[in-house]
Amino acid sequence: MDSIVQPAATEQPSASRNRLLLTVYTAAIFVSALLLFSVQPLFTKMVLPRLGGSPAVWSVAMVFFQSLLLAGYAYAHLLMQVNNRVVPVVVHLVLLIAAFVTLPLGIASAYGEPPASGYALWLLGLFVMSIGLPFFALAANNPLLQAWFVRTGHPDGHDPYFLYASSNIGSFLALLSYPFLLEPIFTLHTQNRLWTGGYGLLILLIAACGVLLLRSPKVVLADMRAEQSNAPAPGIVTRLRWIFLAAVPSGLLIAVTAHISTDVAAAPLLWVLPLSLYLLTWVVVFQSRPLLPHKWMLLLQPVAIAGVVILLAFGGEQNLLLTLGGHQLCFFVIAMACHGELARTRPAAKYLTGFYVALSFGGMVGGLFAGLVAPFTFSWIAEYPILIALAALCRPSANERLAVIVKWYWLALAVLAVVLIAPSYTTGNVSTWLEDQRVWVAGAVGVLAALLALALNASRWKIFATVALALALIRIYPADEGRVTTVRSFFGVHKIVETPGGYFHVLMHGTTIHGAERFRNNDGTPVTGRPEPITYYHRDGGIGQAITAIRERKGAPLKVAAIGVGSGTLACAAEPGEDWKFFEIDQSMVDAARDPKNFRYISSCLPDLKPVIGDARLTFAREPDGIYDLIIVDAYSSDAIPIHLATQEAMKIYKDKLAPHGAVVMHVSNRHLDLEPVVVGIADANDLKSWVYDEDSGRDADYIFSTDVVISAREAEDIGKLAFSKQWEETDADEKVGVWTDDYSNILGALYRRLRFGEQ
Repeated sequence: MDSIVQPAATEQPSASRNRLLLTVYTAAIFVSALLLFSVQPLFTKMVLPRLGGSPAVWSVAMVFFQSLLLAGYAYAHLLMQVNNRVVPVVVHLVLLIAAFVTLPLGIASAYGEPPASGYALWLLGLFVMSIGLPFFALAANNPLLQAWFVRTGHPDGHDPYFLYASSNIGSFLALLSYPFLLEPIFTLHTQNRLWTGGYGLLILLIAACGVLLLRSPKVVLADMRAEQSNAPAPGIVTRLRWIFLAAVPSGLLIAVTAHISTDVAAAPLLWVLPLSLYLLTWVVVFQSRPLLPHKWMLLLQPVAIAGVVILLAFGGEQNLLLTLGGHQLCFFVIAMACHGELARTRPAAKYLTGFYVALSFGGMVGGLFAGLVAPFTFSWIAEYPILIALAALCRPSANERLAVIVKWYWLALAVLAVVLIAPSYTTGNVSTWLEDQRVWVAGAVGVLAALLALALNASRWKIFATVALALALIRIYPADEGRVTTVRSFFGVHKIVETPGGYFHVLMHGTTIHGAERFRNNDGTPVTGRPEPITYYHRDGGIGQAITAIRERKGAPLKVAAIGVGSGTLACAAEPGEDWKFFEIDQSMVDAARDPKNFRYISSCLPDLKPVIGDARLTFAREPDGIYDLIIVDAYSSDAIPIHLATQEAMKIYKDKLAPHGAVVMHVSNRHLDLEPVVVGIADANDLKSWVYDEDSGRDADYIFSTDVVISAREAEDIGKLAFSKQWEETDADEKVGVWTDDYSNILGALYRRLRFGEQ
């Protein structure tokens, strides 16, 4: 037990010892944060192939990490209730060593293939069984080491929150280094070994922290309480406020990540950007002199909220810079305001661990809402606008100016809502005008909310209500022309759009078109008979030419495997007597494509089609070898790509399933990533030759699109007339582009090539 006698002056730590304490504790917290936040993209990338590379994997992973963070903080809080220095040190070191024994990281052997449903719960169980113990031990380090630091009697121990900033600097650097340094240079195997070595180093650092704590002058716990006797314990309202302030930006983190990753790539590169900004806010707000003062952030927060309203109304996903930059800049400002309020209202050091428990609990609540509850509750990504509106409530209370105007504001807002919403239930010039001017109307209401905050210093509830109206207008007057039906599953939100007049039905994921079908002729009469493949699958395009060439080369009915169902367009590329087998991971997508009210390709051309449900990397591997004349990998019609279908190991599976003269066709059309050299490289690694088809005809009328396609085969004669076509260019592997494997991929390189060379 600590002595109850006040230590003599000669026992006080020297200046050199204080420097040593500060250095060792800062280093331990920094390394712990590096490990804590580098394991997230590392292990998530290991898990991605199990669930089709879906961005939802990252969302569920965030829920797991936030939940284990709460468990770690609660463990630290309970451990520090012991009025003894030895027990916390010994217990935590034993936990760290036990966790180290389970390394290196790996997927638990008990976990095989995912179930047919319940992916989120299955994935949470996988994370718990695979990395639960080492992550739990890491999660406890930040509050635990800060509490130890207070007990060392260091002069800065009265306000140890600066160490939280140090922790988040480590987290920030870990996340940024992953996509820009670790992922492009090291394989997953090497990353895993480096991480394990870092964990061992951390144990040594924490042991040193424990030794320094035990050798420090014994500051009496009673004396520590006496020094802070004037600091009242935080009340229940304050703790609930902390939870809310932590929950909103945590939920927004997942929501904005899903928003920007839907149309680019399911890869750590894009996931870590908003998470890095999120951590950067913690770094800034807990500095003793923040670089960005809190009052500035409170002024900018309503402007940022209005900015998100305008971005959502405008729909800037076609512009990569706008999508990544605009939403994340606004998210950063909103998170800064929320976290700044937390830093402003932080308690005295003796309530430190309880404060962190409230923060982590709020983070878990926000993550659960955006990562698990919302996907099963809403048919569209409603969590993003909901959380943006709630962000207005994160502002501190205010003394409103111009009381006469503020007094009548609720009535004025109600009248405005009726005037703008009522026309949506009618048809006519007013409704049409509001639909056409949706950006300006919703944007103006959003700007009104900002003006309320800046000019009138209005209450947060008035700002919240105004923002909610602006966001409701975006939903009431959608950007899509025609009738829209949404389908949401673990794998994302798909829209089925019926264009004005019912001429086309279009399948979309975000702003990317997966397929379309003509339902009416130009004269308005219904289309009858067998549907004609359009979009990327028209007969003159790359995929259509490849199917025709292989069919003519064989001179007999084809046996085809198609990975990806989409709208079912390829069903009508099949001819009588041919055997086409489809592989699809998303059952909701199959159900939507089967319904003739949405699309008629399957019902008209292959009514008995029974796709194999599950990740194609796993299900297709079980197919017999050497039986397919043609394999069509169509997981690339969306800009969000499952990377594990474009690796050397994946191409080997495709090659093994090919008949002696078969070919693999991969659709690589993408607005943001240059995938052609990637596919050529993995084919070359499997001794396959490749031909690239780049169509730049500019045809996009009537939903007939240009396509980028790569066909790979053992010999030139295997692809028939394509080998002599001027539209198809035989292409050798680019030595500058590393071969993608299950152990290595480089999204940053693919993004850079597209930005540098464009569509060339």
